Amino acid sequence: MVADIRPLAAVLVSAVAIVLIIASHRRPNLREGWSVLAALAKFGLVVSMLPAVMDGTVFRWSLKESTGIQFLAGIDFALRADPLGIFFALLASFLWIFTSFYAAGYMRGLSEHDQTRFFASFAASLSAAVGIAFAANLVTIFVFYELLSLVTYPLVAHNEDEEARIAGRKYLTYTFFGGGVFLLAGTVMIYWLTSLVGGPTLAFEAGGMEALAAAAQVEPVYAQAAFFLLIAGFGVKAALMPLHSWLADAMVAPTPVSGLLHAVAVVKSGAFGVARVILEVYGPGLIYDLPLDVPGIGEVGLNIPVAIVAAFTLTAASIIAMRKDHLKRRLAYSTTAQLSYIVLGLSLLHPYAIVGALFHIPAHAFAKLTLFFCAGAIHVETHTDYISEMAGIGKRMPLTMSAFTIGAAGMAGLPPIAGFVSKFYMLIGAGDVGGSYWLFAGALLLSAVLNIAYFWPVVYTAFFESEDRHDAKPLLEFPEGGLIQSYAATADDESVAADGGEPADTSGIENEPHAADTDDYEYAVDKYPSDHTTADDTDAPSQHTDARATEASTRDDHDDHDDHDDHDEAVAAVDHHGDHDDHLTGGPPAGGWPRRSPRTESTWLMLAPIAVIATGAVVLGIGPDYAVFLELATRIVEGVFGMPFEQLGDVPFGELMTEVTN
Repeated sequence: MVADIRPLAAVLVSAVAIVLIIASHRRPNLREGWSVLAALAKFGLVVSMLPAVMDGTVFRWSLKESTGIQFLAGIDFALRADPLGIFFALLASFLWIFTSFYAAGYMRGLSEHDQTRFFASFAASLSAAVGIAFAANLVTIFVFYELLSLVTYPLVAHNEDEEARIAGRKYLTYTFFGGGVFLLAGTVMIYWLTSLVGGPTLAFEAGGMEALAAAAQVEPVYAQAAFFLLIAGFGVKAALMPLHSWLADAMVAPTPVSGLLHAVAVVKSGAFGVARVILEVYGPGLIYDLPLDVPGIGEVGLNIPVAIVAAFTLTAASIIAMRKDHLKRRLAYSTTAQLSYIVLGLSLLHPYAIVGALFHIPAHAFAKLTLFFCAGAIHVETHTDYISEMAGIGKRMPLTMSAFTIGAAGMAGLPPIAGFVSKFYMLIGAGDVGGSYWLFAGALLLSAVLNIAYFWPVVYTAFFESEDRHDAKPLLEFPEGGLIQSYAATADDESVAADGGEPADTSGIENEPHAADTDDYEYAVDKYPSDHTTADDTDAPSQHTDARATEASTRDDHDDHDDHDDHDEAVAAVDHHGDHDDHLTGGPPAGGWPRRSPRTESTWLMLAPIAVIATGAVVLGIGPDYAVFLELATRIVEGVFGMPFEQLGDVPFGELMTEVTN
C-alpha cells in the first residue's frame, strides 16, 4: 500500500470545477469548457493509477496521516485506489467526458434555465461518485453516499415545477433518509461487532474483514442483521424492489441527468456498494458459512434472500417496462431490471458469476447511456417522448435510432454487444453451482426475452412502420395482437390493417389507445416550462398537430401518476415562449418525418457522444479480453478468492466455499 494524494485529487478536481463553473456563469462556452476540462483531468488522474493498481499496488490517502486529525474513534477518513475502486472510478470519469459534451448540446438545444446550477451540480455529483469509488471504509463511503444524494437533488428537481419538486422530495426520502439510515445502522453494528474481538474496524478487505468473521462466530444474529441492513442501504440506490419507485419518478429530470442517474453515478453507486459488502466486508466465505434458519426450509446462505429479491426485481421490472409507452419511463424500469442482474450475479458467490456481475456495470453503463442519449436527442429535435408517436422516426433520426438499436441489443444480451459477455458469465456461474441455482439462471434467461419484448417494438416502430399506418405500442396496453389501425389513421383508412392483413371485426373494441379521462394526463417528463418550443420549419407540424393536440387531450396516463395537471394547464404553463404550443404534443408533422442524413439530424454536441458511447458498447462486446474492465474484474475476483482466475473454474463450488471460509 502506497501513500499517494491522487485518490483525493481525483475526488477534488470536479469540486474545484464547481467554483470555476459558477464564476463563469456569464460566459457559457467557458463554463462548459470547465466541465470538460474537469472531466478530462479526473479521467487522467484515474488512468495514471491504473497500471500500478493492475500490478497489485494500492494507493491510499489518509486524513489522519496527512493532517493528524482523527475522524472518528478508531476510524480514519481515508481513500484508497484498489482494483474495485479504480474499476468504478474509471467508468464514471470516462463517461463524464462525453456526458459533458452531450449535456451542453441538450441544455442549449432546449434553452434550459439555470444552466450554471445544472453544470455545477453535475460536477459535484461526479466528485461524490468518485469519493464512493475510492472510499477505504464504511464510514467514508457513507459520507460520500449521502453527499451524492444531496448534490443530485437539484438535478432531479431542475424543472422547478410541482412534479419535479415531488420527485425530488421522493428521491431524497428514499436515497438520503431511507438508504442512509439503513447504511448507517449497518455500519454502527459492524463497528460494534468488530469491537467485540479487538479494536473496532470498518476498513474494506479483499475476501472480507477478518475481525467481522471472528465476531460473527460470537454474535451470528447481529452479523446477519448488519448484512441485510447494509444490503438494504445500498439496495435503495440499486433500485431493488420494493425500494425502487423513486427511480421512475426521477425521470422528470433533464435527459443528461437521467443518463447520469441510470448509467454512471447514482444507481451504480448502489450496485458498487453491494459489491463492497459482499466481496470486501463479509466476503463470499462468511456469507456462505453464516446461514439463516428458515422455518420449513432449513438453513440457507445469506446470499439466497438477496438473490431471490434480485431475481424477482429483474423479472417484475421487465414486465412493468413492457407497459410503458413513455420512452424514458420504459428505460427507467429497464434500469431497475438491469441493476438487479448485477446484484444477482454478486449474490450467487460463484467466481464466474461475480466477474459477470462486475463486467455488467460498464456493459450496462455504455448501453443505457446510449439509450438515454438517444431519447434526449429525439426530444430536443422532435419533442416526441411517446413510443406510439415514433412511427417512421428512423428516417428523421437514422444515426440516433441505429445507436438506440445497439443499446437495446446490449440490454437484451445479444452478441456482439457487451451485455452478452456479462450475462454469459453469470449464466455459467449459476449453472456451475447447479441445484436450486438453476432457478436464478432461468430468471436471467426470462428477463433477456422480456428485454427483447419491450425494446423491439421501439426499433420496429422507428424503422419498419409508417406515420399514417402503424400499430400502437406498448405491447400490453391493447387487445391481443395489437390494434388493426393506428390511432393517427383517418376514417378513410379504416379498411386497412396495420400489419397489412385483413381488417378484423372491431365492434366493441375501443380503437383509441389513449382515450381516457384527462384529469390524470401525464405529459412527457421533459415537457416543462424550461423546455423551448422552437423547431425548424421542416419539422413544423402545421394542421396535423392540431388534430394530434386535440387527441392528446384525451391521452390516458398509463404510468399511474394521478397528481399531474391536465392538458390545458400544462399548455398554459409552457406557453410563455411564444405561439408554438402545437409542438408540445410531439409526433410526426403533417407530411410525415422529413428524411435527414446522420450528419444533419442533430448537433454534433449530441451526435458525437451518442456515436462514441454506442461504439464503446460494441467494442466491449467484441474484444472483452482486451477490455480493461474485464481484466480488472478478474483481478478483483482473484483477490477475493486468493487464487488465479484460471484455477477457480476447476474447483467445485462447495469446495471453493469451504476453502475460502477456512
